[in-house]
Amino acid sequence: MNDLSLFPSLAARLARPERIRLAKARVPVALLADDVPGGAEVDRDGSAFVDILVENGRIAAITPALADGGEDAVALDGRHVWPLLIDAHAHLDKGHTMGRAPDSGGTHPGARAATTADRLAHWNADDLLRRMEFGLATADAHGVAAIRTHLDSHEGQAEITWSAFAEMRQRWKGCITLQAAGLVPLDAYRDDYGARLADIVAVHGGLLGGVTRASGGTHGSGLDDIDLLLDRLFALAKERELDIDLHVDEAAQADALPHVARAAIRHGYEGRVTCGHCCSLALLGEQELRDTIALIADAGLSIITLPTVNMYLQDREDGRTPRWRGVTPVQELQAAGIPVAAAGDNCRDPFFAYGDHDMLDTWRQAVRILHLDHPYADAPALAGPAPGGIMGIDAGTIGVDRPADLMILEAWSLDQLIARPHSDRVLLRKGIFANRTLPSYSMLTDFQTA
Repeated sequence: MNDLSLFPSLAARLARPERIRLAKARVPVALLADDVPGGAEVDRDGSAFVDILVENGRIAAITPALADGGEDAVALDGRHVWPLLIDAHAHLDKGHTMGRAPDSGGTHPGARAATTADRLAHWNADDLLRRMEFGLATADAHGVAAIRTHLDSHEGQAEITWSAFAEMRQRWKGCITLQAAGLVPLDAYRDDYGARLADIVAVHGGLLGGVTRASGGTHGSGLDDIDLLLDRLFALAKERELDIDLHVDEAAQADALPHVARAAIRHGYEGRVTCGHCCSLALLGEQELRDTIALIADAGLSIITLPTVNMYLQDREDGRTPRWRGVTPVQELQAAGIPVAAAGDNCRDPFFAYGDHDMLDTWRQAVRILHLDHPYADAPALAGPAPGGIMGIDAGTIGVDRPADLMILEAWSLDQLIARPHSDRVLLRKGIFANRTLPSYSMLTDFQTA
């Protein structure tokens, strides 16, 4: 994957180091777990110039960059060093069905129909395990530390998919932290299956989730009893001590988010609910947007924006160029103190034909799409500490006594980091050189045309 000519003997130096100093590294302040070390220079992008001492796989110290790094130093000369990143909203069970699933036409209804057809025809244990393995191996090669995946959990499918996920979580333990949320239309909680699904999720230590629309719906919730259904979902979650992660308002005209916020307040679930997408927020009038954001803040909701996929799906009509971006108003949410993360969502499936489980690439695109530049300083948090906080895990930051799970990038500024894909990044896991070759698509060949 990597040309290491820019790092002479780096792979050998980092093969099994007990102690090594990454000298003269540039780390965005937003990615530091603690305050900037006293005396460290901070550049105009908001990145600190530091030395990172790694001992026995953990970060032992972060100090201002020394003029002489010492005998144990790898001289980075101001290159960026980032933590391994976090994808807090993915769909590993859907991934890599392009070429096999029916053509979606790139629309949301088409994607749902194509995914349903593919699920009914192919989603057995072997199929799920192979596609999940391919996705995780790809994420690993790109330097992803953790993933929260939503799992289609329709009746008759949930047990198969959650069992496959459990096997993958065990197989990748110690490399990629995995969480999962059950995904069904909200009206699945109207009958007894909702409780059975909640039990399945609880057995696997997952999150209760769903889409805030009716089965078969696309625009708006289509649910006259949305509050009753949300009460049912929240009650099931509360009985089992499960957090909640929902797909909300993934359309131009939808208004479920205030219902979710009020349900979180009713049930005392402030700080325990994540909402992904929330596209329709971008089309609200200014006062209505301010009021809705204030309600979101009161409810303690976390928001995940999925900019690449939402730009792909929203406002698509045959022969017509889209008129709006379909992405979440991130800057306004952040200004209100609401936790916001960016994530990858779908990967090479009917909902999104592209992607490669690369959170650095997702972040680079998010900065451009959401205008998170000029200045850049706060933007790196969307792929590290923000999703780490949402997932409740100790990852996505660089700090003393944390694992030395790092990526070294051939970039000296954030504009350089955003400009290139950085296929030459160098990865460390627990301080050890951990670059992997990306898995070949030949692993999927036999079913791509099935």
